[in-house]
Amino acid sequence: MPELPFLLPADDHTLSPHTGYTRAHWEAAADGMLHAALRYATPGQALIDLPGPPSRSGVRSDGLEGFARTFLLAAFRAAGAPGKDQHGILERYTEGIARGTLTPGRGDAESWPVIGHHGAQGQPMVESASVALGLRLTAPWTWEALPSDAQDRTEEWLRGALRHQPAPNNWYLFPLTVAGFLDSVGRGDAETARAIERGLGLLEGWYQGQGWYSDGDGRSFDHYNGWALHMYPLLHAHLAGDGGLLDRLGPRLHTFLEGFSLLFDANGAPIHHGRSLTYRFAAGASVALGALTGHTPLAPGATRRLLSGALRHFLDRGALTEDGVLSLGWYGPHAATLQRYSGPGSPYWASKGFLALLLPPDHPVWTATEEAAPAEGPDRALALPAAGFLVQTTGRDGLVRLHNHGSYKLRPWEPEHAPADPLYARLAYSTRTGPTSADNTPDNHIALEDRGVRTARLRIHPLAAGPDWLASSHTPAFPDGGPKVPSIRIDSLTLVRGRLEVRVHRTVGVPAGTRIHHSGWAVALPPGTPAETAETAETEGGAETEGGAEGTETAEGAEIRLDGGEVTGQLLGLHGWETGTAVRAPQGTAYGPWALVPELTGTVGEDPSGTLFVALASLTGERDPAPLADLATAEVNGLAVTVRPADGRAFVVDFGAGDAPTVTEVGA
Repeated sequence: MPELPFLLPADDHTLSPHTGYTRAHWEAAADGMLHAALRYATPGQALIDLPGPPSRSGVRSDGLEGFARTFLLAAFRAAGAPGKDQHGILERYTEGIARGTLTPGRGDAESWPVIGHHGAQGQPMVESASVALGLRLTAPWTWEALPSDAQDRTEEWLRGALRHQPAPNNWYLFPLTVAGFLDSVGRGDAETARAIERGLGLLEGWYQGQGWYSDGDGRSFDHYNGWALHMYPLLHAHLAGDGGLLDRLGPRLHTFLEGFSLLFDANGAPIHHGRSLTYRFAAGASVALGALTGHTPLAPGATRRLLSGALRHFLDRGALTEDGVLSLGWYGPHAATLQRYSGPGSPYWASKGFLALLLPPDHPVWTATEEAAPAEGPDRALALPAAGFLVQTTGRDGLVRLHNHGSYKLRPWEPEHAPADPLYARLAYSTRTGPTSADNTPDNHIALEDRGVRTARLRIHPLAAGPDWLASSHTPAFPDGGPKVPSIRIDSLTLVRGRLEVRVHRTVGVPAGTRIHHSGWAVALPPGTPAETAETAETEGGAETEGGAEGTETAEGAEIRLDGGEVTGQLLGLHGWETGTAVRAPQGTAYGPWALVPELTGTVGEDPSGTLFVALASLTGERDPAPLADLATAEVNGLAVTVRPADGRAFVVDFGAGDAPTVTEVGA
């Protein structure tokens, strides 16, 4: 465990038996992070040029990003104190705002870039929301301290967000946030009203139910649902005292948190899924917002458990560099976690997690005894068909898995071109494993192979759902220049019981003889670690197989087992799979620099049963887990699979009953 570059109070395991963290720890962490970042401020305080490679937006935009996002952290810290700023930090940010807006667009050392349309000059629009929200929260100490001419210049700069085109997603909430601030200081007009109305109108169209918004048109569901699509409009409603808007949006947040609260591991980690994961403990923003607005299903002690668990999880695992700056990655630096828009200041959207400091010191979230996290309770299976997610938690190890049968990163007008985004296209994600990179063998994937080329999973169409299962369909996409096979699809179903995952795939229209591959959980391991297998059959010559697999293949019915430091991954073919192996992923995952991926291989057959492929999978933190063969068996008859778990509650998965599969329990 790395040593923190600043001091925190001693752990308090009486008030916080799970994490040891109290409000004092949050305040000390905020102060330490702010002091570390402000060392990189320009002389006029207008830009914070944090170390690291620039984003695609350029160094000046990155400097504004460093300023704006840390200003939001300072605002949460001061506003919840309230207004206590013993270090004079708000004065520095106020000076920076006055200097940065003095001559926007100039190439000097302090001037802020102007706000443009989404694209080359669009990033400042993102940062305008943090500036505006920071000013709104600290207006008595920042906005009111600005001379009138500086206020006018700041307003004019911010209005650039109202007059330019956002990206077609959560970006429309940045002008809403700017407009909300301007209204709050008496500078609202028809332009600000339009920005708020436009943002709220789009939000309605993106709402899919069960507390989930799509991030723009399409079916993109990820952490932006909590730290943007819920946070900005609901915090605006709270600060404005808009009871009608709170009554409309608040129950959605309550519903969202019923499921989302399960997506935090007992070790504090949020689910590793979707883009911008370098924002880390920003995942807790919606949890804190629920407590702030009163729209939460969580007890105060459980709320703090999730929030402090996430903060401590990352602080204990190297998220901060030796000089106290948030790194670009998950724990330490990790390139595959990043996007092209990621710059040195990007990780400071993690500041949103400090929204919890808006809760006053005497709030029950800070004074109640910490309770267990929802994932630490009984085993749970929760289907969220609105987003296409199936949540699976196990209380014995506190591990969380998220099975994806409906979220993908493509707009309705965008074509399907391989490769797929690893952060969206996989069948499953967890709190203790990360997806392999786009350049390595994909984990939790189903693919066809033709002429040595494999398909990608891009658009994912939900088919059906039950209490503990979800099904989806996708059109396998070969890379550009690869084979073209018309009118094919793969239907997939995942059903969970405890730690067990039953994975059933059906090919439709796929020519007989086509090779098919299915992979399980990627496990971070020391380089060169062999997989544990049973009934292994040596490959020709004992050498590595094509694609970089280990030198042995398992026979049909043999389990592939990967024992990592924190987890064990298991994969077992029950029907249709001929061989299995462990494939190297030398680029590793966010959880380790090198990994292995278990993979099954089969061949599409002529008759209906030859188009079905059944496997069992497991990811567990338990030590020495039982073989999967002890947990369930399967029998295939045509397009129906009868699965008999060891607990005796057999069920039939039937792909031949109509356009979508069905699941029926048939008893012991």
